[in-house]
Amino acid sequence: VATGLAQATQVSAGMMTAIVVGGAFFGDNLSFISDTTIAATRTQGCAMRDKFRANIKVALPAALLALACYILLGWNVQSPSTADISIEWMKVFPYLLVLVTALAGIHVMVVLTMGLLATGLIGIGMGYFSFMAWFQAMGSGMTGMGELIIVTLLAGGVLSIIRFNGGIAYIIGKITAHIHSRRGAEFSIAGLVSLANLCTANNTIALIMAGPIAKDIADRFKIDPRRSASLLDIFSCFVQGIIPYGAQMLMAAGLGHVSPIEIMQYLYYPYLLGAGALLAILFNYPRKYTLV
Repeated sequence: VATGLAQATQVSAGMMTAIVVGGAFFGDNLSFISDTTIAATRTQGCAMRDKFRANIKVALPAALLALACYILLGWNVQSPSTADISIEWMKVFPYLLVLVTALAGIHVMVVLTMGLLATGLIGIGMGYFSFMAWFQAMGSGMTGMGELIIVTLLAGGVLSIIRFNGGIAYIIGKITAHIHSRRGAEFSIAGLVSLANLCTANNTIALIMAGPIAKDIADRFKIDPRRSASLLDIFSCFVQGIIPYGAQMLMAAGLGHVSPIEIMQYLYYPYLLGAGALLAILFNYPRKYTLV
C-alpha cells in the first residue's frame, strides 16, 4: 500500500515505507498481544495493561512528534483520487474484542483464544473461508513462529544454566558495581536490553535474555515492575528501529523495494522514542512509576 501511494503521489518510497515501519513499532509498543509485551511483562511480573499505561506516557508524545514531522514533509503533496470504500465493521470485531478484553485484565491466553474463536466464527459464517482453511491459517501462523519459539526455548535454557552456575549474579554484580541510585539502575537496564538487541537483532529474544537480569536489578534498587517492563520494551524497540539488519527493517525494505538505509533516514519514531525514554529516566517521568 505504501509503495502504491508513493508512486501515485510522487513521494519518496523510503519515506512512505518509514511511515509504515514507524507506525508498526508504535503499535507494537502499545499492543496487549505482541510477543514483546508478553516477554516484558512476564519477566518483570506485572500486568499488560499496567505496562501499557507506563509506555503510553513516553510512546504517545514520540508518535505525535513523528506524525508532525511527516505532516510537514507531506504538506504540499497532492492526494490521489480514491473511490468510496465501505467499511465492513464485522471484520473489525475480533480486534475490538481482543483490545477490550485485554484492557479488562483478562489473562492473555483467554484473550487470544477468544480472538481466534471470534475470527473463525465470523470468517466461516460470512463465507470468507472454510472450517479447514481456518485451521490451515492457524497452522501457517504457528509454523511462522516456529523459529522464534525454538530460539526462545534455547535462550531460556542457556539463561537457566548461566543462572545455576552463578553467571547471572556475576553479571549483575559487574553492572551494578558503580551504581548507587535508582536512576543509574534504570540506565543499566536500558543499556542491558539495548546491547542484547544489538547482538541478536531480535527484540523479543533480547527481552527474554535481559528480562531476568533486569528483574533482579529492579528488585535490588526498588524499581517498580511496571517501570522496568516499560524500559525493557521501549529500549528494545528503539534499538530494533535503528539497526538496518533487524527483521522488521529487512522485511519492509524487501516489500517496499528500497534499501534499509533509505528507510532509516525517514524513520523518526524510534529516535524520538529513545530520546524521550532517556529524558524520562533523567527526570523521573512519569513520577507515578518512579516513586517508592
